[in-house]
Amino acid sequence: MDGNRRYAKKRNLQEGAAGHRAGFSALMRMLQCCYELNIKYVTIYAFSIDNFKRRPEEVQSTMQLIQEKIEGLIEEESIVHRYGVRVHFIGNMKLLSKPVRSAAERAMRATMQNSRAVLSICLAYTSTDEIMRAVEKTCSERKRAVLISGDEGECCVDVADVDRAMYMAVAPDPDVLVRTSGETRLSNFLLWQSTSTLLYSPGVLWPDIGFRHLVRAVLDFQRNFTYFEKKQKQT
Repeated sequence: MDGNRRYAKKRNLQEGAAGHRAGFSALMRMLQCCYELNIKYVTIYAFSIDNFKRRPEEVQSTMQLIQEKIEGLIEEESIVHRYGVRVHFIGNMKLLSKPVRSAAERAMRATMQNSRAVLSICLAYTSTDEIMRAVEKTCSERKRAVLISGDEGECCVDVADVDRAMYMAVAPDPDVLVRTSGETRLSNFLLWQSTSTLLYSPGVLWPDIGFRHLVRAVLDFQRNFTYFEKKQKQT
């Protein structure tokens, strides 16, 4: 969801909160489009660990907005309840303030029985952090297994073990990754999971994204489906 701050600056709005509120409105529109098209799994990059390096007042206002919008997900008339969406928060939750972390935990509990679709919200996330923690967790589990069994053959770690330890183990690898503003960098997002993913980079800022861009992304994926299917079978 790239371009919220540039959108605000372009329109002479308050750069932090106004841009992010416009971005959230765009997110709600796009989620509704996805669910109407029966796209079951959606993952969004809401806040990178690197974003904590921004000005403290901007980080604080963004966290307040995130908490407000997370709490809105729990409301009975929210989009997640209308479409039966289960919500997962993905990332290093320890880096978040207690109010934001508590709101995320409440939203996950409130939607855990929903099964029609899955929304993964990457918050305090980078792919580097995800991979590092997955490897640490896998090695720790293997070490315990060796200590219990005495069989040093159990110390080997394979890709499937690391896969299972990933934050994103709750969803399949993405078919399409949408990066707005014409940017073609992944910016430390789903690096492990996107080896066979179509990257779609419309030139619009995130708050300006619309249904036509989603349709274009889906059509691009359909045109390249045979190629991506072969790549997935090879991995």
